[in-house]
Amino acid sequence: MKNFEFYNPVRIIFGKGQISKIDEHVPGGSKVLLVYGGGSIKRNGVYGQVINALGKRKVFEFGGIQPNPKYEAIMPAVEIIDREGVDFIMAVGGGSVVDAVKFIAAASHYQGNDPWEILSDKGEVKSAVPFGVVLTLPATGSEMNGNSVISRQSTNEKLAFSSPLVLPVFSVLDPEVTYSLPMNQVINGVIDAYVHIIEQYLTYPSDAVIQDRYAESLLQILRNEGPRAYKLKVPEYDNRETIMWAATNALNHFLSMGVTTDWATHQIGHELTALHGLDHAVTLAIVLPGLLDSVKEKRKEKLVQYAERTWGLSGFDHLAVAEEAIRRTENFFECMGVKTHLSDYGIGRETIDKIIERLTARGVEYLGNAGDVPLENVRGILESRL
Repeated sequence: MKNFEFYNPVRIIFGKGQISKIDEHVPGGSKVLLVYGGGSIKRNGVYGQVINALGKRKVFEFGGIQPNPKYEAIMPAVEIIDREGVDFIMAVGGGSVVDAVKFIAAASHYQGNDPWEILSDKGEVKSAVPFGVVLTLPATGSEMNGNSVISRQSTNEKLAFSSPLVLPVFSVLDPEVTYSLPMNQVINGVIDAYVHIIEQYLTYPSDAVIQDRYAESLLQILRNEGPRAYKLKVPEYDNRETIMWAATNALNHFLSMGVTTDWATHQIGHELTALHGLDHAVTLAIVLPGLLDSVKEKRKEKLVQYAERTWGLSGFDHLAVAEEAIRRTENFFECMGVKTHLSDYGIGRETIDKIIERLTARGVEYLGNAGDVPLENVRGILESRL
């Protein structure tokens, strides 16, 4: 393994009825900004539980956070924090809401010219407003990491930043909250978590035995529980709790310790979302099979390990085994109702041209961290997904 440091102080409060414990972890007398999405939390009772738990604390609200949160739409929350002296934020929602709150928390203390610099120019995050999370959609692991992805409508960009200063103070994970989710959001969460694991695991051997076995077990769990959720007519607690906890563990920094990670699939997927508004998980399901096929020779050793340990495949022709694992991965996405080709969404070659242009303009030479996806290969990857 490479040398590493691991730091994750997030308190996880897991299980039925745990929203009430917010009161124990938000400082008394705090001025709280409650940030949420489209309003479903008011229909399913989560909003009421949060308000009751916050008790007599002064609460301001900022709703309407959309999937792939936009810089322009969330900056007014920074103004509320400055104007009202807010000293704690509650994020109630899925990964988009939590990502938005991380940026809001950092932007409120940012000392540069424009908070967008945190994303575009690696502007330094020196401090941030503390915040807690009530998770309503398991997918991104944002409830237990310091990562955030924000879009900017004016430039059609979707960029990320990461800082230990935007790790949540606590995160409440109640699986029953997910019962009211539309099935496509549940499945998107499963795919999102699955690809998060792949991005940290399926690169090159690092003698990281613990991380590998942990990743492989999570992949198998998601492959069992995702299709099960898709087929169930009524949500079952054991299924939803397993998916929720697996998604958190998929991206809480543990799997990436001491290993070579990738994230090229995400980098390309973000471009598809920025240009066409596709769900994040959908873009990952489209891109991943093509990207793995493009690096199958270079990553053959780890692909064969993936094939053998998680799919039970074996054979003397290692390349054929790797190719079969890629095919089964794509079939896994499709068995849950997610289409995996650009043409399924009316996207053609002109989009591929735009993506190449955008990446070239940013000076990108290699995508991801593994160093094996040169920009010149992106066209072939995307053309294979037409």
